[in-house]
Amino acid sequence: MLSTYLLALALAAPPADTWTQWRGANRDGIVPAANWPNALKGEALQLVWESPKLGPSYSGPIVSKDLVFTTETVDKKTEVVTAFDRMTGKGKWKQKWGGSLTVPFFAASNGSWIRSTPTLDGDSLYVAGIQDRLVCLNAANGDIRWQVDFAAKYDAGNPTFGCVCSPLVDDTSVYMQAGSGFAKVDKKTGEVRWRVLATKDQMMGSAFSSPVFGTFQGRVCVVVQTRTALVGVNPDDGATLWSREIPSFRGMNILTPIQFGEGVFTSTYGGTTQLFTVDKTSEGLRTADGWSFKYEGNMSTPVVVDGHAYLLGKDQKLTCVNLKTGQRAWTSDKTYGKYWSLVAGGDKILALDQRGTLYLLKANTKEPEILDERKVATDSWAHLAVAGEHVVIRSLDKLAVYRWKAK
Repeated sequence: MLSTYLLALALAAPPADTWTQWRGANRDGIVPAANWPNALKGEALQLVWESPKLGPSYSGPIVSKDLVFTTETVDKKTEVVTAFDRMTGKGKWKQKWGGSLTVPFFAASNGSWIRSTPTLDGDSLYVAGIQDRLVCLNAANGDIRWQVDFAAKYDAGNPTFGCVCSPLVDDTSVYMQAGSGFAKVDKKTGEVRWRVLATKDQMMGSAFSSPVFGTFQGRVCVVVQTRTALVGVNPDDGATLWSREIPSFRGMNILTPIQFGEGVFTSTYGGTTQLFTVDKTSEGLRTADGWSFKYEGNMSTPVVVDGHAYLLGKDQKLTCVNLKTGQRAWTSDKTYGKYWSLVAGGDKILALDQRGTLYLLKANTKEPEILDERKVATDSWAHLAVAGEHVVIRSLDKLAVYRWKAK
């Protein structure tokens, strides 16, 4: 069963010159066989087109062979999805539905608009709105195929901080943290197959992290980071295979967890940077202590190159961590913005600062090495996309497509 499951995932792998979901094809921010130049300015990275003015969004852009998809919140009441021609920037279709809420407390400064990054799977585009509504669209024309209103279905109320989880898909299903729980949804019909990890706490049910697939001790699971724990979920029936409490300030477990060997890496706001292992026992799987140190990873999910995680912390400094030993190779003296979205290709890393500065780094375990930087936006919390020769950036008010000039 395991080999069949993994084969199905492999056969469904998208083309290398696309960007189909949160953090790319494998949800790890890695672009294989990249041939990036050593600079960002001038001819090295040229603007191809920009969209007209758009409403605000924190959703990362999605790139198919022919189209670029983006979301926006219009007039604080309507969520809109638009498909643009990848080469020309011409609008191809729009779809919309009602959806808005006011984000409270300290999060209000980050805006009350759509957050989740869509997922493209074949001819379907899965979009999660801020009110925990999952919508399946025909990617060719924008027609709505089905939708699930998790908040209404499970009487969960609107998520306090808005839906942040980005949909995860396999060959038959979509997985979502929404409606104060974690659910498996049939890709074709929108029928909920199972729902687990449910809570009646509306605030703590507003998950910030997105799930990933992992294989531990030969068992495939969905790695789910809730507001309080990291859990390995059996994709067949939703059963918990292993679980680990992850303390954080006000439940702000934000990073996407990263599998490294038989371990899981995460870093929390107000907590620790850590890697724990998943071991096999006669009774099943269990977690065991690995390494940890006091450092707050906050919001920016790192990329891993040659066994080292490059992580921007809450202190707004970049640190390089050896994932085998838990030792920090270095921490930058320079501070950056509050958030980076990171993509690695070969021995280089692209990092988009939320202030709109794009950095090109060398993956260097000896010291920080910035090769170049370039201002590309005024405000960008959306994850950048790298698809073949194109770098796609969604700023708060527009979408821009750049083209690499290969080395």
